[in-house]
Amino acid sequence: MILTKTRKMMTGITSTALMLGLSGCGSESQEIPPPPEDSSCTDWEWDEDDGVWECDDSRSSYYRHYYYGGQYFKNKTALYKSKDFLNYKSSSSFKGGSNSESGQKSSGFGSGKKSYGG
Repeated sequence: MILTKTRKMMTGITSTALMLGLSGCGSESQEIPPPPEDSSCTDWEWDEDDGVWECDDSRSSYYRHYYYGGQYFKNKTALYKSKDFLNYKSSSSFKGGSNSESGQKSSGFGSGKKSYGG
């Protein structure tokens, strides 16, 4: 009788842990917006810190440029001068790893950059 209850409890705990683990892995990729569809760049890298895409296509004239709000920015200095970007970075919809107002890193699995494209 006790063994049956223990087995049921362990099955429930294992199932719950597995479900939480799987949902945690999938949720991170859903939070990141899809890479831009721009013919000027075919290879994109996600900048986790700033929550924007960076062109990683060495054949593009926008190589290593940051992309936000339909615009390319030559470097982070130019990106940080954008009022739209600064509003995004301090908003609750910010998808990056640190928030400029709180200075805290986001929690979750993984960090760094993610590459997409060619």
